[in-house]
Amino acid sequence: MAQTLFAELQRQRPCDIDVLAPAWCRPLLSRMPEVRQALDLPFGHGELKLRQRRAEGRALRGGYDRAFVLPNSLKSALIPFWAGVPVRTGWRGEMRYGLLNDVRKLDKERYPLMVQRFVALALDADAPPPPLETIQPPRLRVDSDAVAAARADQRLADDRPVLGLCPGAEFGPSKRWPEYHYAAVARHWIGQGGRVWLFGSGKDRPVAEQIVEALPEAQRGEAAILAGATSLEQAVDLLSVTDAVVSNDSGLMHIAAALGRPLVAVYGSTSPGFTPPLGEAVAIERLGLECSPCFQRECPLGHLNCLRQLEPDRVIQALARLPGVPR
Repeated sequence: MAQTLFAELQRQRPCDIDVLAPAWCRPLLSRMPEVRQALDLPFGHGELKLRQRRAEGRALRGGYDRAFVLPNSLKSALIPFWAGVPVRTGWRGEMRYGLLNDVRKLDKERYPLMVQRFVALALDADAPPPPLETIQPPRLRVDSDAVAAARADQRLADDRPVLGLCPGAEFGPSKRWPEYHYAAVARHWIGQGGRVWLFGSGKDRPVAEQIVEALPEAQRGEAAILAGATSLEQAVDLLSVTDAVVSNDSGLMHIAAALGRPLVAVYGSTSPGFTPPLGEAVAIERLGLECSPCFQRECPLGHLNCLRQLEPDRVIQALARLPGVPR
């Protein structure tokens, strides 16, 4: 989502943009043409480590005209402050007066989308909220040689249409469409002559295996489990050559959209109202039950109907309607 801010800054005036972020972000930042370099933030989530942050900030002194602080935490504003960056911009969050000297007050109703909040930081404080249609959506670049290398490493042929499935969700079970629904979509796609690639982290491998096990034995050879078997770099490269993607509300969902893949995004406990996937060929499937969105990691009512009752035929039909999907 932050790429929308980088694109707006480059649109206003060509500039050198470095991004200080956790090391796992590097594979994404390296594929953003607006970014000069990624700087690894050497702290775990929630770690304060004031002495180390001060040292990191001082090491960056003199290198930058302006800093944009996207998280709302106090600790995220410390390094730009200790780096002596002249203009330090961010939304008012935890008590950061002094650490930030261009503090914006967030009106969540005026800026309902995360990308609006990011892009607005590049505009004057009194500027109207940027309409979504004026915001350049995230777009990741991909190197064809890297794609070929990833295919070779994973022994993936390119002779049939490929459906990417992203059945995991780091947030928790309430974001995960059931594996048997994913299996039904996979059965249909393979039955039409395609192949299926299952993406995710090592944590998602068990659910990917359940999906494959639910396929008829004759179809299992057409499903490749990539969850836990690829780096993030490889996952990005391989997602870029899928013919369509079905995903839960997850990071891989946003990556698929940023790669321009035809995408069906399945929502349960969360809402697309804040961070929807931004793409030209995107369908969002959700039931919108009275109890959702609850934004809980696990269903507080114990039934998970918002996902269980969302039938696979809806997703199959949504795929068929998307432009660019093989018929």
